[in-house]
Amino acid sequence: MNGVPANWEKHEMDTWKDDAADPRVCLICGDRATGLHYGIISCEGCKGFFKRSICNKRVYRCSRDKNCEMSRKQRNRCQYCRLLKCLQMGMNRKAIREDGMPGGRNKSIGPVQITDEEIERIMSGQEFKEEASLPEHTWSNNGDSSDHSSPSNGASEGNQPSPASTLSSNRSLEMGGGYTAAARDQYINTPMNTPYQLLPHLFSYAAQSGLLAPQPRSLYPQSHPLVMQLVAAEDLAPLATPMLIEDGYKVTQVELFALLCRLADELLFRQISWIKKLPFFCELSIEDYTCLLSSTWQELILLSCLTIYSAQIFGDLADVTAKYTPSDEELQGFSEDSMELMERLIYLFRKFHQLKVSNEEYACMKAINFLNQDIRGLTNVSQLEQLNKRYWYVCQDYTEYKYPQQPKRFPEIMMCLPEIRFMAGKLVNVPLEQLPLLFKAVLHSCKSSFISNRTGSSPCLTTTGTSPGN
Repeated sequence: MNGVPANWEKHEMDTWKDDAADPRVCLICGDRATGLHYGIISCEGCKGFFKRSICNKRVYRCSRDKNCEMSRKQRNRCQYCRLLKCLQMGMNRKAIREDGMPGGRNKSIGPVQITDEEIERIMSGQEFKEEASLPEHTWSNNGDSSDHSSPSNGASEGNQPSPASTLSSNRSLEMGGGYTAAARDQYINTPMNTPYQLLPHLFSYAAQSGLLAPQPRSLYPQSHPLVMQLVAAEDLAPLATPMLIEDGYKVTQVELFALLCRLADELLFRQISWIKKLPFFCELSIEDYTCLLSSTWQELILLSCLTIYSAQIFGDLADVTAKYTPSDEELQGFSEDSMELMERLIYLFRKFHQLKVSNEEYACMKAINFLNQDIRGLTNVSQLEQLNKRYWYVCQDYTEYKYPQQPKRFPEIMMCLPEIRFMAGKLVNVPLEQLPLLFKAVLHSCKSSFISNRTGSSPCLTTTGTSPGN
């Protein structure tokens, strides 16, 4: 019928049987293909590599003749040639979703054939430079266009924090209700058992969208003491774990791993001590505190490493990892997942370094992240939600008061939390033998930018009276 052979169904079944007996291979590296990705048959590794390269606007260099072998074992040796082959084989960059989330933007988009001139523009970064002049749908950089676009980070369109990953999976951002002073006053100034009606939303939305100019205002009377109570609970003293190595000493993988374990032990101990000093410690049960800590400890540690302990982590610890030389076997065993994790950690560091989060903002972020009422096994969810909202509003009030010329600052800070949760969850699943190399790669990439902007001897990124740089 309509020119279709009568034995068409049998022919198709035979074809699928042949495919099952002889699995398709990736057109880039020859590894086992998992399907049609961005227009061509490819493996998960090359799919992820192509997406990261385009989303993060990567510009690579080939140290040879731009004709390196591409195989499952050799594909990680030259990123330039790998991306070049992706483009030459027809991978379609326009099939990548603009928000960086999993899944293609349009399943009907097939392979593309582009000219050598177009390929050269992509490989040299010229196309990315032209795109940089257009509005981006990723994290804002307060006018600094040097930062790369974000990979998928749990943020929704319009530069708003994702309600699913920032506060609660069943909340929504209220954009139509508008901000009233009574809403914020309700959570900051009233007792904890007062009923509440409104969900947290971004009060700075009007200023952020250009509807209102930022106006100087006073701080709510209760905000300052609540923030200071959180800061007082923090241990801001430098980490005590020794991280000094003699010049010329070669650090082994086992020694570096042991150091990372000692550092993690100290950081975890500090989180336990922090809980006991929280102003609401007596209001929650020991069972809920235990449940919260067991579910968020890795997130709290990552957040502290990016803020109050960043000088030691990206200074002293980076010096130690620089004295560690991984073997060829370790380099070969570095997985695609670890590579993606490395790139996202570097991006997260750059974001925090650009924001220069103050001690007060850090203390609020930490409390908001800790008071996660979506964790299973909690006994008093409503009280946790009320506490979470209180410190959400306090953080917003303080940030908008302290930085009136940065109306996007509070949304940007809040959008860091879902990325921290995601990255912390990934970190705990990294094979132990890959951790030393992962830390070496991340710290090496971040240290140079940290040193160039490092000021003073304080372990914190910025103090109360210091305005973050532009």
